[in-house]
Amino acid sequence: MMCSFFQHPFFQHPFYPFSGADNHVSNMINVPLARTKGMQVREVVDLMWLPRLEEFKPQMIFFSAGFDAHREDDMANMGLVEDDYGWITDQIRAIAERHAQGRIVSCLEGGYNLSALGRSVIAHLRSLAEI
Repeated sequence: MMCSFFQHPFFQHPFYPFSGADNHVSNMINVPLARTKGMQVREVVDLMWLPRLEEFKPQMIFFSAGFDAHREDDMANMGLVEDDYGWITDQIRAIAERHAQGRIVSCLEGGYNLSALGRSVIAHLRSLAEI
C-alpha cells in the first residue's frame, strides 16, 4: 500500500508530469491537493490514510520523507510547517507500533530550502525517536 499527498499537477506544471493523480488502484491513496496548509493535510492523513493503513496492517513501513511541501520551500506552493511533519510521523509511527513491531525505514526524499529542511527533519527524527 502506498499513501501520498502531493500538489495537484495544475499547480506544479511543468515540474512533475504523470504524478499519479489519475491512478485508481486499490492499494494506492494518492491525494492531489491545491495550495494548502497543514490542517488540510492532517485531515487527509486522518480520514484517508489512517483507516486504510489500519485495515491493511503493514508489517513494515517505508517512509519517503519529502519536506518540499514546507511553506518556506519554493519548489512547491504548499503550506506545511515542522509541526505538521512531526504530527504525520507520529501517526505513521503509531501504525508501525501496532502492526509492524515499530519497523520503519525512513529515507530523505526532498526539501530544497535548507533551513526549513533542517527543522523539518529534526521534527521527523524527534517523532521517530519519541523525544
